[in-house]
Amino acid sequence: MNSIDERFVTTALELPGYRVAKNIGVVRGIVVRSRSIVGNIGASLQTLLGGNITLYTELCERARADAHRLMVEHAGQLGADAIIGVRYDANEITPGVTEVLAYGTAVHVEAFRG
Repeated sequence: MNSIDERFVTTALELPGYRVAKNIGVVRGIVVRSRSIVGNIGASLQTLLGGNITLYTELCERARADAHRLMVEHAGQLGADAIIGVRYDANEITPGVTEVLAYGTAVHVEAFRG
């Protein structure tokens, strides 16, 4: 299993100074999260006060970070050393339950000589 340097994970379709030598394929990380009753009560109180609802922000950040980590692990298992075209998506499965998906194209890159 390869470990992928975070500098080689990008939303761009290329990495400056490198060329894609091999396209390995789509990789993904999926996380499904629900809000706890305590979190819902706390967020409801924050909603009354207005502004950023930090409990939900933290939940979303953790879900995205976990999905990202799983995507990078998936790419490493396939022998990739970079991921290009990274995207995130989120869908509500049922009220209070959300799926967060991180996906991209796993590739092997070589330093560009030219």
